[in-house]
Amino acid sequence: MRIAMIGATGLIGRQLWPLLEARHELLVLGRRPSGATCEKLGRMDEWPALLAGERLDCAISTLGTTWKKTGSWEKFAAVDRDAVLAFARAAHAAGARHFLAVSSSGADPASRNAYLRLKGEVEEALGAIGFNRVDILRPGLLLGERPNDRRFLERLGILADPVTRLILRGSLERYAGIDAGLVARGMAALAEQSEPGLFRHHNREIRTLALS
Repeated sequence: MRIAMIGATGLIGRQLWPLLEARHELLVLGRRPSGATCEKLGRMDEWPALLAGERLDCAISTLGTTWKKTGSWEKFAAVDRDAVLAFARAAHAAGARHFLAVSSSGADPASRNAYLRLKGEVEEALGAIGFNRVDILRPGLLLGERPNDRRFLERLGILADPVTRLILRGSLERYAGIDAGLVARGMAALAEQSEPGLFRHHNREIRTLALS
């Protein structure tokens, strides 16, 4: 398959693109080099234009940031919502029939929490673009090393994960920690599925996909 991807330098993305490149023809779009063989670099607002003339089968977003890193809600939304949706629409115009994206456990367009509401709105918008298949991954707390990106509350969550994992069972399991490498492997497996529809995957489903 011909796959385009954004977010390749992030916690999940840097573990996902080598898996995709080993089995498919991969094009990475980004702001800085990822190490992928084939990539086009530019500002986020230039990414849709970088797909001009491409013919795609599948598109993947592992792009994401934090309010703390961007400094404002508007800049955060420009990454987690606007850039993702602009890329998705450009990928669909380039022929992609399958789209995969990382969202968040608890995402809900009706949520009172602004972060979860935005994530839910993005999920809804992706489902309305016209892809034959959309896979939304909703991992819990992502576990893994983030070079040069220390997130205090996230670090506390990681340290507490062995305890919280004992508490978060049953329907609450979706909020527990999950290794970013497992999410990457789950996405790589999902990229090769073709059954039409909109599918949401939480921790349990992601682990099953990654380990199958």
